[in-house]
Amino acid sequence: MSIAVAATQTLEHLDRGPLSKDELAALVARDIPQGSYVNLGIGQPTTVADHLSADSGVVLHTENGMLGMGRAAQGDEIDPDLINAGKVPVTEPPGAAYFHHADSFAMMRGGHLDVCVLGAFQVSATGDLANWHTGAPDAIPAVGGAMDLAIGAKDVFVMMTLFAKDGTAKLVSECTYPLTGVGCVSRVYTDRALFLVGADGATVVETFGMSVEELDERLDIDLRTL
Repeated sequence: MSIAVAATQTLEHLDRGPLSKDELAALVARDIPQGSYVNLGIGQPTTVADHLSADSGVVLHTENGMLGMGRAAQGDEIDPDLINAGKVPVTEPPGAAYFHHADSFAMMRGGHLDVCVLGAFQVSATGDLANWHTGAPDAIPAVGGAMDLAIGAKDVFVMMTLFAKDGTAKLVSECTYPLTGVGCVSRVYTDRALFLVGADGATVVETFGMSVEELDERLDIDLRTL
């Protein structure tokens, strides 16, 4: 499935601040092609489910064994036995199916997913992904199914803040954290900008509260524009 870029030139939204978490999830949901089979990674990516319209035709897969997963459950909808991979209670739309964990991973590894959405500690301009370990002595490694998704999905989207708490950029020329996958990421959605990444480097598609010039000053990579 080909995922097109709607913008014909880089869009700069300078009259606002960075995207909120909900706005970021809505932006990702906007760009998922209709009818796609999609896995949403643990953490912030799971919130994308809450922003998919009922007529999108998007079929959500969760690695603990559900196809056709719905949005997060609320109130009386909550069933503690009906959860996504992040243990968040979810809804069960008509047609949802359940299967063994091994079958779920066969779907992931077999190239049956059109898109997966993952979080990250770092992404390189060429699409390398580091999202399972910071290398810190006291950090707990947690690769989970991310490496299977990174190489199995046709397109890998990353959701993350553009800058870490110490102000360092998380979109880098080369990852310094242990890699999850090499050259696997196609898009990086951040609170400050949307980027296309790959063999040709990083291209800015849209910015939020920062200009391309300001991004260029803070990122140690060569940025291109549409």
